[in-house]
Amino acid sequence: MTPAEIRQVVLNALRMVAPEMDPAAVEPDTSLRSQLDIDSMDALNFFIRLHDRLGVDIPETDYRKLNTLNECVAYLQAKLG
Repeated sequence: MTPAEIRQVVLNALRMVAPEMDPAAVEPDTSLRSQLDIDSMDALNFFIRLHDRLGVDIPETDYRKLNTLNECVAYLQAKLG
């Protein structure tokens, strides 16, 4: 998968937990939680959606590695090989 495809998957997963978000307004290097006012339950649902869509296991210890859009894309790209 290309980084652009992964980015789209991430944005779609975010849209499911934060339906009011504007994907074009998401700053790639700013915390997603602070930008979108995502609480811990929303974040968990986000990680589950990524797992369901991509088949990538994201251990709880790695959650803090997925703070920004760019971090999500890089992490998932590395996991997908």
